[in-house]
Amino acid sequence: MSLAFMRLLQLASPALPVGAYTYSQGLEWAVEAGTVADEAAALCWIAELLDWNLGRFEAPLLSRMLAAWRIEDDAELARLDAEFVASRESAELRAETLQMGYSLRRLLDELGDFPARLREHLHALPQPSFPLAWSCAAAAWDAPAADALHAYLWAWSENQVMAALKAVPLGQSAGQRILAELGARIPAIAARALEMTEEDFSNYAPGFAIACCRHESQYTRLFRS
Repeated sequence: MSLAFMRLLQLASPALPVGAYTYSQGLEWAVEAGTVADEAAALCWIAELLDWNLGRFEAPLLSRMLAAWRIEDDAELARLDAEFVASRESAELRAETLQMGYSLRRLLDELGDFPARLREHLHALPQPSFPLAWSCAAAAWDAPAADALHAYLWAWSENQVMAALKAVPLGQSAGQRILAELGARIPAIAARALEMTEEDFSNYAPGFAIACCRHESQYTRLFRS
């Protein structure tokens, strides 16, 4: 087992101290609205976002970030980061990615084996998004792009399932069934993301955007987004 693979497990772990567990990305509002009320609906909601939002925009953008980190192209990294932050449809989503990016950058500063030159490049960007900081770590630890996308998509899926368990609520077995189905879909989604041209990127998911905006005024909340 390679060290790069072990580092990816670390990056994908729910124990990563970046605060991901405090966000639902609109799922909490979907539960409040009655759109997600059981296991089947939770799977449908998360799987659709995984395919149409993460898989067609965030994942291919992350692959471009990985490539830019490998050649230390600061201009390209700044462009990709700005594009991602601009894609966050609500104030909560924007705050989420900037907070998690800040927390991950601080963590990387505290790890003794993180390359100093990449740390300097990361700090040159005043407010890195979470995908930018995450891709920096993956590139620093020489993770293959395909493995990195698998890990990133799995971590997002696991966080969404954990949010569903709390908000719907669902049982642990239901959560594992959902994760099994999502995990079976990730390899094809990651493979497609690696092949996409930037002209084909799309984060068109109006239901997701509405849910995230509505969550900002939701009266009773467990999550920050």
